[in-house]
Amino acid sequence: MFAPQSKMLTGKMRDASMKLGLGTVQFGLDYGVSNKKGKTPPEEAYDILEAAHRLGIRVLDTAALYGSSEETLGHCLLPHHNFSIITKTPQFSSPTLAPFDAKLLVDTFHQSLTRMRQKSIYGLLIHQADDLLKDNGHLLAETMVRLKQSGFVEKIGVSVYTGAQIDRILELYPVDIIQLPLNILDQRLLLSGHLSKLKKSGIEIHARSVFLQGLLLMNPAHLPEYFSPVKKHLEHFQLSMRRIGISPKQAALQFVMGIKEIDTVLCGVNNRAQLLELSNLARLPSEPLVPERFSISDDTILNPSKWRIDTHS
Repeated sequence: MFAPQSKMLTGKMRDASMKLGLGTVQFGLDYGVSNKKGKTPPEEAYDILEAAHRLGIRVLDTAALYGSSEETLGHCLLPHHNFSIITKTPQFSSPTLAPFDAKLLVDTFHQSLTRMRQKSIYGLLIHQADDLLKDNGHLLAETMVRLKQSGFVEKIGVSVYTGAQIDRILELYPVDIIQLPLNILDQRLLLSGHLSKLKKSGIEIHARSVFLQGLLLMNPAHLPEYFSPVKKHLEHFQLSMRRIGISPKQAALQFVMGIKEIDTVLCGVNNRAQLLELSNLARLPSEPLVPERFSISDDTILNPSKWRIDTHS
């Protein structure tokens, strides 16, 4: 059973403008290469959301494809909460889009609202950027604009992986939010100038994969064989941080938090204690780092969708 939801509004709020946002994929799926505890139980999800409220965290990121995440949010959130919720579109399997795909987007979005018990939310993102770049991708973009004009969402956008996707989408469509991967290993969009380009265009930037599903924090000796090409690199990163008195987790979080173009740094947690730890780390004074030397360009390591491992073993 959930704790009484009136607890959600108690406690002193602090630093409401902080960048830290809460990813909720763990609320609905067994997610993460370093996650040994599986999906977060509903009772723990409630405790996480209560702590997030008290800490001044405002952005919640979910998706229709995140298992029961949206339903869990619907059970845990008060009707008049202060969170800005962002969800994402379903999969579109056809290489050429048609009007029924636009209808699927609308139907799935309203199902998301129903599951989350919301009349409207802050943002809706295309889950896979390449969907917008398919033939007739404009059908999805135009449908998103209509949802925004109707007041169901305040901002619309897209989740991307590459600079090429960003360039093409900006040529074709107006977007308010772009969610992208960024971490100490994956600095491609920072070094290429895409973050600066997005900010100059007035686009809100949300960073994900800050810990690369926990890969950055794992003991290199215990890595799955798939990651052997980057084992020495991770050892070097972790040892270098410890030598200057910083934990790998603090270094990874503060690296992204310190990038001025980033509006929200999305992190997922499995329990309340992990969220409190991240919040404390986010508030620490940043230490001078030379992170560019830790960056790599191997997409088979940087893009979890390309990993060929058994995360449940």
